[in-house]
Amino acid sequence: MSASIDKPRLSRPHVLDLLKQMIRIRRFEDKCAELYSREKIRGFLHLYDGEEAVAVGVIPVLEKRDRVVGTYREHGHALVRGVPMTAVLAEMYGKQEGCSRGRGGSMHLFDRATNFHGGNAIVGGGLPLAVGLALADRMRGENIVTACFFGEGAVAEGEFHESLNLAALWGLPVLFICENNLYAMGTALALSESETDIQHKATCYRIQSEAVDGMDVVAVEAAARRAVHAVRETGKPHFLECRTYRLRAHSMFDAQLYRDKAEVEAWRKKEPIVRFQGWLEANRMIHADDLARIEADVAAEIAEAVAFAEAGTWEPVEQLTRFTYADKAV
Repeated sequence: MSASIDKPRLSRPHVLDLLKQMIRIRRFEDKCAELYSREKIRGFLHLYDGEEAVAVGVIPVLEKRDRVVGTYREHGHALVRGVPMTAVLAEMYGKQEGCSRGRGGSMHLFDRATNFHGGNAIVGGGLPLAVGLALADRMRGENIVTACFFGEGAVAEGEFHESLNLAALWGLPVLFICENNLYAMGTALALSESETDIQHKATCYRIQSEAVDGMDVVAVEAAARRAVHAVRETGKPHFLECRTYRLRAHSMFDAQLYRDKAEVEAWRKKEPIVRFQGWLEANRMIHADDLARIEADVAAEIAEAVAFAEAGTWEPVEQLTRFTYADKAV
């Protein structure tokens, strides 16, 4: 396969890494669900099962200098971006060793070292933040791309339209990535939007847009390469709609009364890990020992993260006002 901008080079090491990163997210979140049921993780927990191809296809295409703004379903984004799994799980435990010192929890992962500018508990809340980051970079004359992830439910928010409008007016280097999983919490897309072809909403603001099969990691990566290249070269925004599906409930509190079990099972047959692994096996690009090694490596990393989080420390009550006000106690 040629090494053009829009076609990833599907070498064996590359495809194994794509598969490993998706499995890594899936197994980590399976463990998070278990830990949540044991009350090790508290509060809200939104899992990414079924959507792994989006994070794995987009984020590695970015450079280290680029910025990533996630959603409240951002564990996968953080892991692929390079936030240590130990720091992610410690944060979800509420421990000081977490990436946000245990103050953010599952929905507010942040890591300055990797330019991961957080999840956000507010639906669509990351959109204006991404525009602000891109504006600051533009004013400093830096060639940096800001990638902003959000769900299709966010397109009903005013800040979605305000953010796209400003990005287009000011010509800001933002890559907007809509993870369209068809359900905004418990509401089907067709029941909340008269125009369900989300990419068309971006064209209304004269932003170049593209829709891609979000269950195909190779297709997502190819589209991401085109999009990132366009943003980097023109300095203008680009919109990528990744059509995907979440296999788990909206959150651990969701009874999923709004969709049939048969629908979920039908999507399980074409979810990204099964689909990609099957393609690799059919093309003899992966072997049984490769899978065994990937699973063993991921299991060891998860075990290390659990041990790290369990051994972490709670923040002393005396420090609860720290970082609340702007003072010298940083």
